[in-house]
Amino acid sequence: MIAIDNTLNSDDLHKVCFVCDLKKCKGACCVEGDAGAPLEEHEISELEDNLDRIKPFMRSDGIRAVEQMGVFDFDAHGHYVTPLINGAECVFVVFDDEGIAACAIEKAWEAGASHFRKPVSCHLYPVRISKYNDFDAVNYHEWHICRPALEFGKKLNVPMYVFLKDSLIRKYSEKWYENLRVSIVAKTGRK
Repeated sequence: MIAIDNTLNSDDLHKVCFVCDLKKCKGACCVEGDAGAPLEEHEISELEDNLDRIKPFMRSDGIRAVEQMGVFDFDAHGHYVTPLINGAECVFVVFDDEGIAACAIEKAWEAGASHFRKPVSCHLYPVRISKYNDFDAVNYHEWHICRPALEFGKKLNVPMYVFLKDSLIRKYSEKWYENLRVSIVAKTGRK
């Protein structure tokens, strides 16, 4: 573990190589599972404030679902998550011509229609954060659907913390990320 500020960070962040390979996994993390993407409380209002700008990028069944249920639901533990449709798909999932899942929220952001990129939990995946009273535990969530990302990351020799640099900075700050990088270099001797 590497402790930085109020976080305890798994050694998997530097030991596991990971680069998403969407051509192989087809974005399965957006369409499989028993709950939607974890949401931070402030992200609910971000979604509500930007929903009219996100809707043009959504599928019609996703629009119907958010109009009926709203932009969030609860998982089995009572945590905020995005709602699901068809039993497993995030309401914000869209598919390209090759059947690869993407995020309507991010599509709206990329087009400049919305200032909200997407839930930070999606941006950080396969990292999951568990919040405790005094710290966040930053851990790798291993899931069989990401096997192609492990193979691709190993082939490219890209540690997970490097692949997730933008999302880790978004969540914790550039200073935090630099402290993580320096701690990893000190611990492993690798740059």
